[in-house]
Amino acid sequence: QVQLVESGGGLVQTGGSLRLSCAASGSRFSVKTMGWYRQVPGKERELVAVGNSGGSTNYADSVKGRFTVSRDNTKNTLYLQMNSLKPEDTAVYYCNVVVVDFTAWGTTGWETQEYWGQGTQVTVSS
Repeated sequence: QVQLVESGGGLVQTGGSLRLSCAASGSRFSVKTMGWYRQVPGKERELVAVGNSGGSTNYADSVKGRFTVSRDNTKNTLYLQMNSLKPEDTAVYYCNVVVVDFTAWGTTGWETQEYWGQGTQVTVSS
């Protein structure tokens, strides 16, 4: 089992900045990908940014140049630095982690598991 703890959401004015954190804890796992998604009421959850263990990161077009993902592999912690925030960035932000679970051996090898954080609200006022 992997536990994810998110922090850093809040209320900010247009043009402001926030930094979200997501700390993964547990035992006997290896992170494959860590990323951020967001969701507003009535809409599907959408990708914000996701990075893999090799260091490459994909961003949604809507956040390119404004948001930056970084990762502290020693702490299994993912950060999302959000700058130049806009009202349309208002959403609940969720951390997502895909791991290799070294406690679960499947038919083809160690199993892959996906986990979601509890979500943190980001509100950008105009």
